[in-house]
Amino acid sequence: GDKAALQTLSGISVTARVTCGNADFKEQLLFTHRGLSGPAILQISSYWQPGETVTVDLLPDLNLAELLRDAKKTHPKKHARSLIGTHLPRRLADARLEELACSRQPLASLSGDALQRIGARLKQWQIKPGGTEGNRTAEVTVGGVDCRAVSSKTFEAGAVPGLHFIGEVLDVTGQLGGYNLQWAWSSGFCAGRWV
Repeated sequence: GDKAALQTLSGISVTARVTCGNADFKEQLLFTHRGLSGPAILQISSYWQPGETVTVDLLPDLNLAELLRDAKKTHPKKHARSLIGTHLPRRLADARLEELACSRQPLASLSGDALQRIGARLKQWQIKPGGTEGNRTAEVTVGGVDCRAVSSKTFEAGAVPGLHFIGEVLDVTGQLGGYNLQWAWSSGFCAGRWV
């Protein structure tokens, strides 16, 4: 399946746009022996729910449809796989286009529909993750104690005097980049002033 195909790409890293619902991140995507990782995947995982699809654009800064149309005119004998291999690591381009026989034909012989299929394999890659690695390797967790049950000044639980909650044990989730660490330190400092 997908996991076996992804394992052959282990070690490749590219800038990609990853979306799920309304969440959208353009960051590094890393192929590992266990699946997909890197900042783009770590960021989107806070928004993804089991059963949902994640869309990956492997060429977020490239108008691929225009590139293919232009190359069809200027380099009609070139194959789509070799053209894409100049914009993506060759192993990745080959893996994504392997199932498309049209990617091994001269661009001049390809219909608009074939060019669209090639574009979709690279710009609209639909992935349905089987899950996450869980808390064992998590960078950020989602959920926690409802912030409405805790004083925003003292971080004391309204229902249990003397019980304080800080950091990620509260339902506060920041993006990568130190935001969760800042939240842990700031909430800890505030709570410490009242304990």
